[in-house]
Amino acid sequence: MLTIAGAGMAGLAAAARARELGLEVRLLEKGNRIGGSMLLSSCVIWRYQTLEDFREECPGGDPALQQQVIEQLDDALAWVRSLGAPVVWEETGNPRTVGLRLDPPGLAEALLRAAGVESQLGPAELPDGPLLLATGGFQGNAALVERHVRPAAPLRLRANPWSVGDGLELALARDADVSAGLDEFYGRNMADVDFSEAEFVQLAQLYGQYATVVNVRGEEFFDRPVSWSENDLVQATARQPGAKAWYLLDDAALGQAVRDRTVTEIASAAPTATAPEELPFAAPPGTKLAVRVASAITHTIGGLRVDTRARVLDRSGRPLPDLYAAGADVGGISTGGYASGLAAALVFGRIAAETAAR
Repeated sequence: MLTIAGAGMAGLAAAARARELGLEVRLLEKGNRIGGSMLLSSCVIWRYQTLEDFREECPGGDPALQQQVIEQLDDALAWVRSLGAPVVWEETGNPRTVGLRLDPPGLAEALLRAAGVESQLGPAELPDGPLLLATGGFQGNAALVERHVRPAAPLRLRANPWSVGDGLELALARDADVSAGLDEFYGRNMADVDFSEAEFVQLAQLYGQYATVVNVRGEEFFDRPVSWSENDLVQATARQPGAKAWYLLDDAALGQAVRDRTVTEIASAAPTATAPEELPFAAPPGTKLAVRVASAITHTIGGLRVDTRARVLDRSGRPLPDLYAAGADVGGISTGGYASGLAAALVFGRIAAETAAR
């Protein structure tokens, strides 16, 4: 029997693939529902056009793991479609990438249906035998985030609350190795208010590349062009006082478009939008609107070190017996940049099941 710890994208994909391959599966989910943080996302699952593009965007990642995503994602997406997962968009809307947007609840239900098992919800003891760690990273554990990511202040959580590093800590107790990039994370700068799961997308402020960005003292702190994903700006904000910043917008910035909305529409709707004369420092000439943002973490980028067969490696580089990992429990794929965590979870969840079935 293959025990799968976590019923997010990676765990559900592994369970469904394992069922196809004739494995008996036990699917455990610590939370009160399946789907993990995938259920809270926009569910655009994508890859870069080429490995060279992937390497350019994420230079610290393991090229062998990145190659698996490039080579296997298209087949994996065709597979989830064949299982009945509903497609929302046939493309990503980004010329750098290839992929699909799916309906998150529909995708979770299709994978669980294909797995042919009921997910056991709530904390559970892990049995002996083959184990796949798909617990979703450690972003929900403030102590681990402080230890490894080292933000200037606690980060807002833009993810499910159950991914608290269970997979990482279990594997480390078995002498597992970790990847590069334990101090990196994917997230968004959000309007600096308390927010619910339903507001994860709505309150994300995705126009930092057009703004003058300063910290709470009015000091500019980002001295290079903001990347297309803005994840570099989010991580830099996390190292500023309070893990906060101000986006200062002039007429040119307000006239820009981000996907299907203008910057004016996004910023004006932010609860922390304010007039420049209300700022606690002197705004640059021409500033028409300011929005206070806070860095929020969606998932960790560093994690367990695995090989191309999703086997967890020990500190000498050898596979640990019967121990696999996928999803955000795995590091070393998008290190140094940004790539689709859902794509890596889908690909390596399937790989883990195939390896366990050998």
